[in-house]
Amino acid sequence: EVQLQASGGGLVKAGGSLRPACAVSGSRFDDYDIGWFRQVPGKEREVVSCFFSSDANTYYSSSVKGRITASGDHAKNTVYLQMNSLEPEDTAVYYCAARSSHYYGYMESQYTSWGQGTQVTVSS
Repeated sequence: EVQLQASGGGLVKAGGSLRPACAVSGSRFDDYDIGWFRQVPGKEREVVSCFFSSDANTYYSSSVKGRITASGDHAKNTVYLQMNSLEPEDTAVYYCAARSSHYYGYMESQYTSWGQGTQVTVSS
């Protein structure tokens, strides 16, 4: 069973950068689709980025496209979310999640394994 542990959040000023990490254990990260989601209190969890293992494509939501890049380190079996030009609206708890599938999935309910989340706070 794949397990994930997120880390690397923090507090940064608007315009700054952070690079949350998702350490994957139990399998190679690229054997799974790896999604990044975020959630603010009182709102539903929303997708940020998805890496699809079937064809190595990566999806980015329109709210972060151009500012956020997902990447993976095979030696560390860790996935990263490089976030640049951060805005106060990016403040949320960021979660990484994994699923095994042959088709694209962007919804929270389609992901079966979840990390514990890491807080990202962007001050204005």
